[in-house]
Amino acid sequence: MFRVLFLMLVLLAGLIAGPYLSGKQGYVLIQTADSNYELSLVTLVIFFVVAMAIVYGIEWLFTRFTKLSTNTYSWFSRRKRTRAQKQTLEGLMRMDEGNYSKAEKLISKNAKHSDEPILNFIKAAEAAQQRGDEFNANKYLMEATELAGSDNLAVELARTRILLQQRKLPAARSSVDSLLVMTNKNPEVLRLAVEIYKKSKAYQALDGILELIEKRGLYSSAKFTALQREVEDGLLDEMMNEQGSDGLLSWWEEQPRKRRHDNYVRVGLIQRLIDCNDHESAYDLTIETIKKLDDNQEIGRALFAQITRLQATDSSKLIKMLEKRTKHIDADSACCLHRALGYLHVRNAEFEKAATAFKKVVEQKEKIEPNDITMATYVFEKVGEHDLAKQLREDSLKSAMAVETLLPENDSETLLLEQAKA
Repeated sequence: MFRVLFLMLVLLAGLIAGPYLSGKQGYVLIQTADSNYELSLVTLVIFFVVAMAIVYGIEWLFTRFTKLSTNTYSWFSRRKRTRAQKQTLEGLMRMDEGNYSKAEKLISKNAKHSDEPILNFIKAAEAAQQRGDEFNANKYLMEATELAGSDNLAVELARTRILLQQRKLPAARSSVDSLLVMTNKNPEVLRLAVEIYKKSKAYQALDGILELIEKRGLYSSAKFTALQREVEDGLLDEMMNEQGSDGLLSWWEEQPRKRRHDNYVRVGLIQRLIDCNDHESAYDLTIETIKKLDDNQEIGRALFAQITRLQATDSSKLIKMLEKRTKHIDADSACCLHRALGYLHVRNAEFEKAATAFKKVVEQKEKIEPNDITMATYVFEKVGEHDLAKQLREDSLKSAMAVETLLPENDSETLLLEQAKA
């Protein structure tokens, strides 16, 4: 606008000044190598104005053309982004519906034009994996990696989950190890590590992150305790299977103080030492555990169950400790304690004392185990209480017959066979 006004003012000035200078305007000489051009002052002004108008016109046309190109490009870009956003939302809805094939097509179609192309490729990979297409799942992950780089946490998490779904445990294990190096405080990384380590039975690695899991508060107290118990049992089994009782004892000496004072782990170690036929080491550890046994009934019953399997050379000390506990033990654990005493007395050929213990066991009929009847009958016959042994057999048979009437034919036959074996 300013340029047009400038040209009009120059032209107007020429038209006004032209008549005034018509008689004394002189001329303007433009000389080149081959030609001479003579112009009046008014003609020169008009020529200047026309030339400037042509230059401004060309500039206007060029600006209009480039602006048109930019607007066209912006329009197409906005259209692609809007379309990509719409397809992404629809694809996510299809994933929730379980239509993974349609979801993959929608999410990946215009992924590069979406607001978050990396997340689009990740979701497309997950959809492809859900329908069992490992090739496309890996392809989408590679495209996400190209956009995000190798250190992108979201991409690496998705890769690890997909490797786990593909049941490639060694690769998933390697991937989650790298994630823990990248960040060992991320809750999702820790949850994924727990799942992979449990499936690959990597209890040493899982034991190494238990403290982090506890600090982050990923699980409730009960769930964390269950996980901790699973890890401890796994470590004990692993050590027993690979190195036997010597390995178990060496591993036990290396454990932190907190674990060495945990009665659950102590009972687990006693069980596995007995499995390895190292009854003397199991006996020594049992004596230590009895001294530190608290009011936890579940741990107490588990310990008494292992004592019934114990075959130490001299169990007199353990018997004295158990007899002291009978004076102040709770009713729920009394049966387990008397059962343990009964087995210890039998192995010492102290049948009178064993009979006294088993009488207290059979008094609690709801807590009698199948082996209790066999052992109690044997003990009662040894001490000459044949009527009691006979009565115990009859009660056992009546109980079996009563159960048989409530069970289908196949189940009753199975039960009788199991009792016969016992």
